[in-house]
Amino acid sequence: MNHCGKMAQRWRQQLCFNCCAHARGGTGALSTLIAGVDEAGRGPLAGPVVAAAVILNPRRPIRGLRDSKQLTPQRRAALALRIRECALGVAVAQADHGEVDLFNILQATLLAMKWALLGLPERPTEIIIDGNCSPQLNDCFGDCIVRTVIGGDDLVPCISAASIIAKTHRDALMTRLDQSYPGYGLAMHFGYATRAHLSALARLGPSPIHRRSFNPLRSWLAGELPFGHLPAGLRLCESPPWGLR
Repeated sequence: MNHCGKMAQRWRQQLCFNCCAHARGGTGALSTLIAGVDEAGRGPLAGPVVAAAVILNPRRPIRGLRDSKQLTPQRRAALALRIRECALGVAVAQADHGEVDLFNILQATLLAMKWALLGLPERPTEIIIDGNCSPQLNDCFGDCIVRTVIGGDDLVPCISAASIIAKTHRDALMTRLDQSYPGYGLAMHFGYATRAHLSALARLGPSPIHRRSFNPLRSWLAGELPFGHLPAGLRLCESPPWGLR
């Protein structure tokens, strides 16, 4: 099945689930439910972009929520467990490397955000998204308040929670993928453009999960640059892996 077919199948399943959950009512029918949405993995050269949606429980506040980039892996993992324990709803979705190449990273990210929202067990009455772009939600959340907040992952608790869930989920996924595609160091850099990753990519060539639309691989495959040569202006990730998004 091609990417468009897979997307249509996933969309039908999640839309049906969401409509059934809305019909059942529950918590979402009785109170204001605010869903925070954030992503992880827009910048890497390999793997999916992951989005998470979280509805926090105001009766069970969680201390220490902040942008996942500001947390150590240990603190982030502890908070992820706490979020899943206390939140009214947590959902994670992803757009894979093929969808990133097909649509571009922004559109793939917005699709993953929409799928995450559709996966929530309760229907939110308000949706707050990190950044300045929102997916098109009129078809399934037309009655919800939707707004974006630049820097929301460090300002809005439910977005901070979504940031933590997305990051921990993706890091764990890339660690597992490292076993399927050894030699690239995916468990160390999670697919980001570190010197070690680029060196392995030049030596081994791309794996099936590498994004062909991202430089330097795009330029190498197109013959615009010799394999292993870096394009001018390419920014390498020099920060510790736990600070990468």
